[in-house]
Amino acid sequence: MSILIAIDQGTTSTRTVAFDKDLNIIHSEQKEYPLIYPNDGWVEIAPEELMSSVYATIDPVIEACSDISAIGITNQRETTLVWDADSGEPIYNAIVWQDRRTAEQCMQLKKAGHEEAIKNATGLLLDPYFSSTKISWILDNVDGARKRAEAGKLRFGTVDTYLLWQLTHGEIYKTDVTNASRTNLYNIHLKEWDSELLKIFNIPRSMLPEVQSSDSNYGTLVRGNKTIQISGVIGDQQSALVGQRCFQSGQMKATFGTGCFLMVNTGDESLLSTSGLLNTLGYGLSGKVSYALEGSIFSAGTIIQWLRDNMEFFQDSAESINLLDTRGESNGVLFVPGFTGIGAPHWNAEIRASFYGITRDSTKKDMVTAAFKSLIYQVMDIKEALKVDGIQIKNLSIDGGMAANSGFCQLLADFLGQEVQVPSSLESTAIGAAITAGLGAHFFSMNNLQNNQLSNATIYQPREKVFDPNDLTEWRKFLRVLLDAYN
Repeated sequence: MSILIAIDQGTTSTRTVAFDKDLNIIHSEQKEYPLIYPNDGWVEIAPEELMSSVYATIDPVIEACSDISAIGITNQRETTLVWDADSGEPIYNAIVWQDRRTAEQCMQLKKAGHEEAIKNATGLLLDPYFSSTKISWILDNVDGARKRAEAGKLRFGTVDTYLLWQLTHGEIYKTDVTNASRTNLYNIHLKEWDSELLKIFNIPRSMLPEVQSSDSNYGTLVRGNKTIQISGVIGDQQSALVGQRCFQSGQMKATFGTGCFLMVNTGDESLLSTSGLLNTLGYGLSGKVSYALEGSIFSAGTIIQWLRDNMEFFQDSAESINLLDTRGESNGVLFVPGFTGIGAPHWNAEIRASFYGITRDSTKKDMVTAAFKSLIYQVMDIKEALKVDGIQIKNLSIDGGMAANSGFCQLLADFLGQEVQVPSSLESTAIGAAITAGLGAHFFSMNNLQNNQLSNATIYQPREKVFDPNDLTEWRKFLRVLLDAYN
């Protein structure tokens, strides 16, 4: 049996999954690790914890499987690491994509008039979300870092690059086009690191990895007595796009994980959004690069974790369905989940989470329902932004941990007023990495994948007269008040 292995390196855990030739899961291991919050809005990962989770999951999977054809890596994207070029030792913790410490730097760059050049080259906004200002912060705040970087002694990578370096003992220093496109340093039209952007962010070119297609040869991994080809690297949200088989222009997916990310394939067309969405590279597969528009919501699964761990409303995330009103009634309670700012299409790094409308009659159920609705309302805002950019959503295919909550899926269909599809396997991100590696190893062909559409999806149809538009109007008023307060 030929096997494909996917390393799915996420924000709070690593999962390694083995698939057979039909992309059925035959073995899976997962290891969680803690995030670090040194200051308000700061989010970090200890690199040794990250790598420990990778080894703890990949080794038992490789040991359990024979006849492994290839490995693919998919990863949390904008998270930033900088390490010594000789020893491979990180000089600071990984700064996570959610981290907002560089908000002031971004504001200064905007005032200096750089935002338009950045947006035109990268398709992205000038925001702490992306890697560029994270790199600058490390160089300016770690003793001696800038001097070492200018001497060619430091390397930068998103998590994929760091894993490749560590897993190959420094032999491979590469990234793929999707991860490069999330740094704010990569010109998505010219397909190269942009010299003007490197100057704006004051980052030496020597720090940056070689960029390849997602399904390229990324060297070999040696674990125990097995040598395995690494033939796929792709950012996690783009991987879910591939895993959901969104290969045609106009096809769309939404992944509800730590955050929520809606992405629509725009094919050969690079669309510059006028409504606060991101223009990014969807994938580089079989010699073709496809573009995508993306709406990023910073908090999704983290909302449920917060309700569970901090508020102690329930002991297990699966129990949240018992506190979710089936018709979305929250008794006037509203919630804005700005734990680390608010993403598309509003983009405010300073806003913080808030409840509004709590009275003596408010209950845990009201607050949990309001929290779930806040996520749905953000999806509705992104839907409106896509409409402004000329894209009409006809149906939505979703994956990720929250897609297992049937009550949430039904409310999403109700509030959007359209069909929501949930595939039989919610592991779209890992499947996408396996597909990418399979293409790189010539295990699959793109034609076969395009003709082999997803099946056995659960379909949620919107119910009549469930959603009251006044609820969304009130939520938007509340959000506007907060946005104005933090501007």
